[in-house]
Amino acid sequence: MAEIIQRDGTWAFDGSTVRITPGLHRSVPLFRQTYGEIAVPLEAVAGVVYEPERKRGRLRLRLREGADPLLQATGGRLPDAADPYRLSVDIDRSGVAEYVAEEIRHALLIEQIPKEPAGAYLLPGPPVPVSVRSSDGTVSFDGARVRIDWSDTSDRVKRATGPRIIALPDLVQVEWLPNSGYEDGFLRFVTNDSVFSKLPPEKDPFALDLWGSARRDLLTALVATAVMARLPHPSARTAGGHGRGELVRGESVRGELVRGELVRGDPVRLQAAAEDSVPPGAPRTSRAPQAPQVPQLPHQPHQPHQPQSFQSPQSPPEDLHDVLLRRLRELGELHRDGVLTDEEFTTTKAAVLRDF
Repeated sequence: MAEIIQRDGTWAFDGSTVRITPGLHRSVPLFRQTYGEIAVPLEAVAGVVYEPERKRGRLRLRLREGADPLLQATGGRLPDAADPYRLSVDIDRSGVAEYVAEEIRHALLIEQIPKEPAGAYLLPGPPVPVSVRSSDGTVSFDGARVRIDWSDTSDRVKRATGPRIIALPDLVQVEWLPNSGYEDGFLRFVTNDSVFSKLPPEKDPFALDLWGSARRDLLTALVATAVMARLPHPSARTAGGHGRGELVRGESVRGELVRGELVRGDPVRLQAAAEDSVPPGAPRTSRAPQAPQVPQLPHQPHQPHQPQSFQSPQSPPEDLHDVLLRRLRELGELHRDGVLTDEEFTTTKAAVLRDF
């Protein structure tokens, strides 16, 4: 067991876990005391270093990218004093700090821990329910829903909308910027409906404007982290091309329909994009008005008959019809939800029906 106890906190390493406990001294930031003890598994560690200084040194733990929802939510914006992975060390305890760092490095070498980004969160984040009162209102998260109750000083537009309740499946991203004391911060919950919103935080009903006590507003990172830990991991969004909430307006959840942002309001491009969604081997309609057909001269080489690929084993007619029927249903849903206008729906539907 390698352990160092300081006024700033305690680090203890047992060969498999670095246990970080914040100190109780009043100099320890409120955020670290509230976040509590952190058990960091060795596989989440990328490295450790002791930085000696003239009067006090600093022990710093570096985690693998994507391993910790706290670092993912805060994006490295936590003030140094509030960073739980830094420990201030008295100069007379520098030898102990070097020993703890060397023990962690030795274990990393023996266990061959990779330094590449993690494919899943290796730390759980803060427990739920969690609730924080900020300058703009009170935000709480119970593991399934985010609730924002506005304060009396909130913008009248926000207060007019009443409490904001956001279900976890509707969330696609959490954005957090701390209140530095010189510049306002914010906590924004991005949903499928607000992903294109450009409202400033003080008027955004999905965001808390952090302009009051920097010490207390920093606690909103607890909620941001708790929510981030329960959203799909960033590696899943990258691997899939589209994560939750990265769908373009008008696109099917399974990625099989037209990207409305690219073609909305342009019937010609809408029809072209709809035809791009036809499976390989299916006959396609023209993307533009066809020119008059020129009779083929006898000496010209015979062009392969396009419908031959339609008969290939990879795409039998029955499978194609199932796909087209499913797209018709999805088009109807998008039309009912108001994503597609009447003109766009009619144009796209005609393009799909033409493939029958």
